[in-house]
Amino acid sequence: MHTAAASTFTRFFPHIKKKYDYGILIFILTFSLVAVSGYRVEKIIELAHQRLSTIIIGGATCMIISIFLCPVWAGEELHNLIALNLEKLASFLEGFGGEYFANGEDGKSATLSKDGQSCLVGYRTILNTKATEESFANFAWWEPSHGQFRLRHPWKLYLKVAVLVRQCAYQIETINGYINYELKATSELETKIEEPCTRMSSESAMALKELASALKTMTHPSAADIHVQNCKTAVDDLKDALEAFTLGKSDLLEILPAVTVASILTDISKCVQKIAESIHEISDLASFKRVNLMVAPDLKLQLLHRGSVKPIADGDHVVIRVQQTSCSDSPEDRTSQAKAANGSVNILLAQNSTLVALNEV
Repeated sequence: MHTAAASTFTRFFPHIKKKYDYGILIFILTFSLVAVSGYRVEKIIELAHQRLSTIIIGGATCMIISIFLCPVWAGEELHNLIALNLEKLASFLEGFGGEYFANGEDGKSATLSKDGQSCLVGYRTILNTKATEESFANFAWWEPSHGQFRLRHPWKLYLKVAVLVRQCAYQIETINGYINYELKATSELETKIEEPCTRMSSESAMALKELASALKTMTHPSAADIHVQNCKTAVDDLKDALEAFTLGKSDLLEILPAVTVASILTDISKCVQKIAESIHEISDLASFKRVNLMVAPDLKLQLLHRGSVKPIADGDHVVIRVQQTSCSDSPEDRTSQAKAANGSVNILLAQNSTLVALNEV
């Protein structure tokens, strides 16, 4: 009886209950069956042997079918589920900016299409996936090495990503109510924050898509870094727009929805950054393949010119004077002038003005 009691109370430990609960339950049932049958059956050893043989045969049959005949891997299911949830978040964020700021002259939101409605509600299935994800992670811990999943695969980090994804989904659930907000009207603040908010939403969506693709193909998510950086830049632009805005005669209730949306979008972008960091950690521990990315020239220019431009206070001014040769000059004169200039740049700094003289051909 002491053995059965000890086994029963062992199930109360969280770590034991999480991974060994089913095995301890089978042990308690088997021990109780043998102990109770000992008062009536003389061949108690034979009964225990039969019971143990039944358990071994049943367990071996399940393992053979699950591994060789009809493979069902909980780790792979968890892997695909996390990638699918990332895509659902990306689908919402990709269409949110256009839907929220697509206001007509009467201030009413545009009517959503069926595809738009499905993209804007697909995230809701993420809200109740905690039990499924924890169950998959628990079973994946017992699985042998298979496919691209080796022993000691970082399943705990998958749960960390799942928590961040659910956190982002709950924030999206909050911001989704502002799409068809009845009292929403186009305000001066909303006009100023439209561009950074739309860019923040789209860059977060593209980052999540790249992370989901990297997770599916098990490649290093370096392609998402560009969008994460652009998202940070959009957050800085949004902060500058909010700091430059003055309330004036604006109604507080009129600008409150726009401020709330901007705040939640900022939190979502920070959550996306944490998701990217966690997937980078998974990539390093699981030894994901590294792919050399070639950045297109137009994308380089886009990244170069992306950022916020702040006005310069009154003070020193910059004057640029460009001197060019006239078309009437002979080729010999132009050649001699080019050799004499040789791309020289004279920069004169003064207290109240700055003179830059460029001699070009």
